Amino acid sequence: MSIKMQIQYQVICIGRCRGVFGMLLFFYTLLLFHHLQTMVENTLCRIMGETKYPLLSRDGEVTIGGIFAVHSKLTSSSFEFTQKPQPLSCSSVNIRDFRMAQIMIFAIEEINRSETLLPNVSVGYQIYDNCGSRLFSMNSTMALLNGHEFAAEGRCNGQSIIHAIIGESESSATVILSRTTGPFKIPVISQSATCECLSNRKDYPSFFRTIASDYHQSRALAYIIKHFGWSWVGAVNTDNDYGNYGMAIFLKIAQEEGICVEYSVKFYRTETEKLKKVVDIIKQGTAKVIIAFLTSFEMSNLLEQLSIQNITGLQMIGVEAWITAKSLIITKSFNFLGGSLGFAVRKINVEGFSDYVINAFWDTAFPCSQIEGNSSQYALNCSIYQDLLELKTYNEDVPEQRYASNVYKAVYAVAHSLHNILKCREQKGCEKGLRIQPQEVVEALKSVNFTVKFGDHVWFDNTGGVVAQYEIVNWQQKSDGSVQFKPVGYYDASLPPDQRIVLNTENIIWAGGQLEKPRSMCSESCPPGTRKAAQKGRPVCCYDCIPCADGEISNETDSNNCKQCPGEYWSNAEKNKSRRTPQ
Repeated sequence: MSIKMQIQYQVICIGRCRGVFGMLLFFYTLLLFHHLQTMVENTLCRIMGETKYPLLSRDGEVTIGGIFAVHSKLTSSSFEFTQKPQPLSCSSVNIRDFRMAQIMIFAIEEINRSETLLPNVSVGYQIYDNCGSRLFSMNSTMALLNGHEFAAEGRCNGQSIIHAIIGESESSATVILSRTTGPFKIPVISQSATCECLSNRKDYPSFFRTIASDYHQSRALAYIIKHFGWSWVGAVNTDNDYGNYGMAIFLKIAQEEGICVEYSVKFYRTETEKLKKVVDIIKQGTAKVIIAFLTSFEMSNLLEQLSIQNITGLQMIGVEAWITAKSLIITKSFNFLGGSLGFAVRKINVEGFSDYVINAFWDTAFPCSQIEGNSSQYALNCSIYQDLLELKTYNEDVPEQRYASNVYKAVYAVAHSLHNILKCREQKGCEKGLRIQPQEVVEALKSVNFTVKFGDHVWFDNTGGVVAQYEIVNWQQKSDGSVQFKPVGYYDASLPPDQRIVLNTENIIWAGGQLEKPRSMCSESCPPGTRKAAQKGRPVCCYDCIPCADGEISNETDSNNCKQCPGEYWSNAEKNKSRRTPQ
């Protein structure tokens, strides 16, 4: 009940009451009203629990937020209910997302040095680590929306200083982020969330991405299966938005293309028992080609179980989420994933980034730095970043960081949008003091059109996405035993349908190190002289070959029916030709 309603109720009661009770109630009402009024006047906005601060940050006149899984594991303290629980801690550096955070800062620093893009405007950033946890994702999102600076001041009516958010890496987390920020119209630009569900502009009007929707990848998977003549495949996907939507599109196109799916199963990373059942189904199946619409987390779990049960010889067809994941290259992994074929985000070299990650980043952007003459203070400041510091001199992974260029393009898209809103002009600079509304940034993003320094043209279609362009890569082994992701073709959705897939088949090494393409059919082809007869209760790709009856022939492979010989003709012994006289 509101304060106003409470007071109205008390006044009505007083009008009806009599005697001492009525007088007491009258004075009680006055005291209650005074108390509630005092409470309202003295109330401050405070964050419940511990304030969450960004992992990496810098102040600026305009600010871009970022959420990445810089760590991949969340460790909780014991709950003994004898003291206040300690904050959750993160472990296990996820180098892919750490590089995304680094290139976001790299791009911002480039823009701050530019004399043509956002001249005389400083760009800041607040980057949060979600530790691969949806709980931390929501925590980070609320921190970006509320702003820790407001919490410190006790204000709850301030507008968030964030003008756009880069992230997240996975589709399900991005769905949560976009739904949370949607009512506030703060734009979200993801570098790697590919779920087709995010193309719905009614549900996600402020969402953009610098990677293509899985609408294209799922169709491309079906086309590559058709291209190699495989009619009998198994399918496994991650049980989340990414996997479920992607697999649904693949299954629809596969059916249209006459591809039969022996089984379609799914599991999530925490479902150990369900994963074991999935592996049993794969083991018992006869399909030699497996469509693996999995994230790198689930692919790692599946690889572990395949290794335990020593299931080899399967031709894996993969998606961009795992096909170039270095984390999967572990001992003996090539025995199970060697020969895998799949679609990858194009590998793009961002000039200067490789040097940046081992030099400038640690000197200019990293929040802990050497304090001369006070090593103990240095250790205290840097203790929470200790595992990241181990990467200070390492950059060998940078050439394979395929999503980094997408983050770079996302940052520049925001910068170009702000440049237009602030009416920036060369030599004259930008208009200062303008209060930028989030919806303005959303509208400006819809019309950005520019080219980044490595040649990619950046613009967003009416779903907030970009043109689908993939490398087709093949897991191969070098002479020294190391694994390489060898490009063997490409897919470009901007080209006419008959030109979208280009493959260099002779360069492909198949499962088990074979040079010959594997066969995957439910039933072998029926030779001339026979007809196909469907097996009851099984897909159309499963059939028996029935010899034609006397007086009938079939002169083609996989005939559905036998033809009656003309009146004066008879079938030969092989039932593939007609003769004038019976044999």
